[in-house]
Amino acid sequence: MRDYSITRKKGEWYDARVIDSYGNKYQNYFEFAHEANDWIYYIWEKEEWFNSVNSQELLAKAIKQCKEIDN
Repeated sequence: MRDYSITRKKGEWYDARVIDSYGNKYQNYFEFAHEANDWIYYIWEKEEWFNSVNSQELLAKAIKQCKEIDN
């Protein structure tokens, strides 16, 4: 079930937390409330893509690219 919260303590950045339809939890920090709000909608709009890709394949590609950069 989708859920979100945006909180802020005095002197700190906005703490945005969101749960997508699959129960995946995300957290990020933003200087402005509208950025936190936009990020939450971004997560929800992209949740189909995030859950349709093979995470192991993405990880393998990222590691390969890091190795290429090191060389």
